[in-house]
Amino acid sequence: MHFKHTYIFVIGLILLSSFAVAQKSESTIPIALQTTQTDFEVGNAIVLKFTASEGKKPLLYCSNSYGSTLVSAELKDNFIQYKIPKNITNKIGVVNWKLIDEANAISGQFNINPKAEVATMETYIGPPSIEAGGTDYTMLVVIPTDSLDNPVPTNTKVNAKFQFLDSEENDDIFTNNLIAWRNINSKRESGRMLVSSESLGINSKEFTINVWAAIPTDFKISAKRPHNYADGNQVTTFNTSVLKDKQDNVVSDGTFVTFFITNDHGNILKTTGTTIDGVAHSKIIHPDFKDNWSIKAYVDGMAESNTITLNYESVIEDFDVAFANKNREILVGPLQSFMEQMIPDGLHVKLSIYKDNVLIDNIIKTSFNGYVTFNLKPAVYQNDTYSFSVETAGINKTFNNKKLW
Repeated sequence: MHFKHTYIFVIGLILLSSFAVAQKSESTIPIALQTTQTDFEVGNAIVLKFTASEGKKPLLYCSNSYGSTLVSAELKDNFIQYKIPKNITNKIGVVNWKLIDEANAISGQFNINPKAEVATMETYIGPPSIEAGGTDYTMLVVIPTDSLDNPVPTNTKVNAKFQFLDSEENDDIFTNNLIAWRNINSKRESGRMLVSSESLGINSKEFTINVWAAIPTDFKISAKRPHNYADGNQVTTFNTSVLKDKQDNVVSDGTFVTFFITNDHGNILKTTGTTIDGVAHSKIIHPDFKDNWSIKAYVDGMAESNTITLNYESVIEDFDVAFANKNREILVGPLQSFMEQMIPDGLHVKLSIYKDNVLIDNIIKTSFNGYVTFNLKPAVYQNDTYSFSVETAGINKTFNNKKLW
């Protein structure tokens, strides 16, 4: 009887200990990921499912290239579920996750892949102007994006289209590292190129590339003038030949041409012009004294012209100078031109005044109706003896020892 009681007691202890172990084991079942899918399409709902652990609903930490967030758990059908928010599911890339639970340090990642569709075409092209000749180029960059503004999958085909003069071209390029691109070389001719692109039925807008002529080659110049007299009144016009590049393209309108003029005294005059239809014109007034000009033109740092020479003959062979009013009034003229007509108004006449062979003043006036008058005021030029020199049109006349009183 005693043995029977002992046997029952031992059996009871074994059953109690087994129940306790089972309880402890059930309460410490670790949380485990049940979702096996690791690749999702952008924009679709994503739910991560885990086994439930009694009384535990840890937060899920999610992080991608746009930022990080914490996701709360939901208990459903004896599983813990985490619904990933749209600000993460709407962007492609790798998403890293981790359970915020000291007893279950579970982490992992999944991929969100782009859709094979195009909603918009971001297109960039530049520079907008290139040089003809085939060596210069511009770059076309196309970024096809889906309806969620994500780049499309790698190797998505983009059809680039080009129209230039009488030719049209198509070229297939493929996206890589989010973009599709191509260098567009210039042609030998100058003109305007139209560029567009298409991908999966979506077309970009039209872009324009200006193919300008290359730098000009050397050119020729010529001159036109109404006569060859140095009257200081008429205008000489310089003209260039049609400026072209080495591919025979006419240079762009507005190309700047500088004409350098060297005269007999070694002085350099300059006048400029800009091209219209490849030709530049520039004007300069005739000298007012006999002179010889050597003219050469340049497109700075690019091209130069031949050298031409122009000779200008003096229009005034002689002129009269009269002293009056106690020699304080000096009348120069008449100043007559090559047909004995009065010289046009504006001819410079210079009076130089000397005292004891020392220059004390220069007075310059311009002619009016063929004459110039100088008045020497007593307050400035005291009564004394002076020498005078009158110069105009390259002719100089000297008058010594003229007494003013």
